[in-house]
Formats: sequence, C-alpha cells, structure tokens
Amino acid sequence: MKMYMFEAGILKSQQHFFTLNKGVGAAFDVPVPFTLIDHPKGKVLFDTGNAFETIHDKENHWGAILGAYDPVMTEDQWCVNAIQKVGVAPEDIRYVVLSHLHLDHAGCVGHFPNAKYVVQRDELHFAYVPDPYMKLAYIRKDFDKDVPWLILEGWRDDGFDLYGDGAITVHFTPGHTPGHQSVLINLERNGPMFLAADSCYTTDNLQNGTLPGLMWNAGDTVRSVNRMRHLQDAHGVTVMTGHDPEAWKSVKQAPEYYD
Repeated sequence: MKMYMFEAGILKSQQHFFTLNKGVGAAFDVPVPFTLIDHPKGKVLFDTGNAFETIHDKENHWGAILGAYDPVMTEDQWCVNAIQKVGVAPEDIRYVVLSHLHLDHAGCVGHFPNAKYVVQRDELHFAYVPDPYMKLAYIRKDFDKDVPWLILEGWRDDGFDLYGDGAITVHFTPGHTPGHQSVLINLERNGPMFLAADSCYTTDNLQNGTLPGLMWNAGDTVRSVNRMRHLQDAHGVTVMTGHDPEAWKSVKQAPEYYD
C-alpha cells in the first residue's frame, strides 16, 4: 500500500483562524492537503481540496468567505488532474472519504464516477443546515449532488474498517464540525499515520493544546486532539495535521510516497 500526499494550492488567511488568539491579523498561508491511498483492493481519496471554479471564478463560487480564506490553486493542483500525475484516473477511485464538507475539502464531490463517498450523517445534515457562523464555509453546489453516499453513524461506527484488513480505518473526530472524521493508515514501512484534517490544524494545536480559531464545539475539539495525542505518545502513531505551513514543509509530496 502506498500513500501519496498532494497540495490543492493554498489558502491565504490569518493565523488567528488556526490558533485562537495567537497571531491576530498576521498573514498565514496554509496548504490545502488531500491524500491518495493506493490499496490493493482499490484506490481511496481522503478529501478532495478546492473546487475547480476557485481557479478562475472564486469570487462567484466562494463569495464573502474570501475575506477570511482566499484560495490560490492552479489547474494541475486540482484534485482530478493532480492524481493523474501518479497514473490514477478519476474512474479508478473506489472510495472518497470526506473529513467534512467544508469548501476546501469537498470541492470535487461528483468527479469520481465509480466512487462511494464516505461521510458522517451528522456532517451531511449540518452542511445543509449549518449554524450561522459556519454557513459560509459550506458551498452547497459542491456537495449537493446525486452521488452514492456511504453514511457513518458517529461513535457507533468509530474505527470503520474500509477494506476489513485494518489498513484504512475511519475515526470520528468531532469538534471542528459535528461530523468531522479522520483516517488512520497502517503502512508497512512508515508505520501508522493519522490524517487529522481539520480536527487538528497545526502542531501548536496538537502539542500545546492551543485551540483552533474556527470550531463548532470546543469541548469536542479538545477531546479529539487528546485522543490523537494518546495515539502519538502511547502507540507511536504519526499525526499529520491539516493546515500547518511549517509541518507541511517536511511532508513528502507526490510523486513521492509513504509505504
């Protein structure tokens, strides 16, 4: 099994959106990662980055949220094009696991014709009726599509084993949103790697307990991060944070891979 990391461009933003009350107003350009896992039983995407429309028409597609998060992405960084650099076509994808349905994670829903889309029921519901302060982060035209959803039920399905062999498991990590989920990839040579996505933006969130600037529930956020810290300290799991520009510099990016 191989794991490829990609960058769907960056978001030009401000630090306090990622580390609460730290770096208020300071420019903070963060990566927009997504991951391809090449499993013997079928290829899997974890998140899909920004929509193609953000390249040429972001004002119309994203609207007012551009004041906080400004996407900068090229056509070759768009998920559908990027995976082809490692010989993978959109129709080769069997599952798309969505950490959540925010605009920089669910931009390519519907572009993988043979895939099932794995999402938490709480997330899908919240995306349609979000709390007012998070409404701008959900772009309905990105995810409101007739695709085959594979719905997970929160803690009841925690540790959902995608292929039944322990290689790719899906873990419920609420806090950033009600239905956020992360994945644990058990690699043979590089060992277990936990892709946190937005449940843990930065190394500061993970190591120092700094809260993120955008979250649905602070208590759930703390509990999810504490769980990751336990995986890291007690089980030797590598936790890959979601939007840390410094940590991202040390990540192997496709066509390099982890195995």
